[in-house]
Amino acid sequence: MSAGESSRPVNLSASGPPATVIDREPAEALDALRAALSEPSVERREAVSAVVARWPRYLDAWARLGDLARDDVEAYACYRVGYHRGLDRLRGSGWRGSGYVRWADEDNRGFLRCLRGLGRTAATLGEADEAARCAQFLDQLDPGGVPAQG
Repeated sequence: MSAGESSRPVNLSASGPPATVIDREPAEALDALRAALSEPSVERREAVSAVVARWPRYLDAWARLGDLARDDVEAYACYRVGYHRGLDRLRGSGWRGSGYVRWADEDNRGFLRCLRGLGRTAATLGEADEAARCAQFLDQLDPGGVPAQG
């Protein structure tokens, strides 16, 4: 197996393209984000930022930091970093540029939240073409499965 290949199987389905699930975050990272999100609102952003600093590949932490951003530009930057790190994580999990990445698989939600947030902030910043690409990509990854919030 070469350096960029995953040993994880790709789930083939008779009803459509393969589905990919991103590898689960370490339990310590999951616990740290849960604790950060439970901080009082005044301290929450800094607490989530500390989680991102410790686990910079943690996609849901990037998405939550984007949600807590001080302005649209900061949110856009957080979501964009999470999105690009997410593409790397997807490839490492066996994704080859097509196939489903379902919201129902909890480990995919950080990536999907980043993509959804990137589209939303792109629209807010007047980047209509980027917002449309994000919406189309979300629909291709999980047709009708990604909620508007959550």
